[in-house]
Amino acid sequence: MERLQKVIAQSGYCSRRKAEEWIASGKVQVNGETVTEMGYKVKQGDAITVNGKLLEKENKVYYLLYKPKGVISAVHDDRGRRCVTDLLEDVKERVYPVGRLDYDTTGLLILTNDGDFANLIMHPRSHLDKVYEVTLNGLIDGDALHQLESGIYLDGVKTLPCKIKVTHKDIKHKSTSLMIKLHEGKNRQVKRMFEAVGFTVTRLHRMSCGELNLKGMKPGEYRRIKPQEVKRLRHLAQQSAQKPY
Repeated sequence: MERLQKVIAQSGYCSRRKAEEWIASGKVQVNGETVTEMGYKVKQGDAITVNGKLLEKENKVYYLLYKPKGVISAVHDDRGRRCVTDLLEDVKERVYPVGRLDYDTTGLLILTNDGDFANLIMHPRSHLDKVYEVTLNGLIDGDALHQLESGIYLDGVKTLPCKIKVTHKDIKHKSTSLMIKLHEGKNRQVKRMFEAVGFTVTRLHRMSCGELNLKGMKPGEYRRIKPQEVKRLRHLAQQSAQKPY
């Protein structure tokens, strides 16, 4: 048995918050009876209607998007900017991004309508490897790299150890290119980590998450994530949650 608002949201009809609003306003019925109780449990086979419309269970879908620059990691934007869901033109299901990439950040982004899967991937205990390409506006030294790899404090919490590989130093233009592998995904973590040691990130690109990568894809392109890839990503997230860091 599952909570009514969760079932409505997972059907793709609306967000969980909106579902709670519909329930509170008496516009949701279960088996013909109006339900206003938040957290009401429904079982498989119950007939749920919202605003007189019978819910049909939506198939779970999973997409991998190569997010380009200048796109918001959201399903809508009050300022009228382009959103990642606008790029999935032939996707009928109501999908949403798992986590986010900044407006000027490019790379791998997962979109789905599977709330349980999204919560698993984004959970703080799910330490999935994420690899980023980074360009800095300065020549970073070994001491700063060691600090970052060992973990630094952001908002009073120490980041987990990470791995960094410098791929190029442009002495003339005073910039550094590198790759960083993280096991966590705090808000704007990569940018904030380098800012903490005195560098500004001028380019940020997520290359991979778990075993998913963008091989053969171009900015703006997307593809269905294969069932075995979903299963493997779910397994890695569950497995990593049990590791001590």
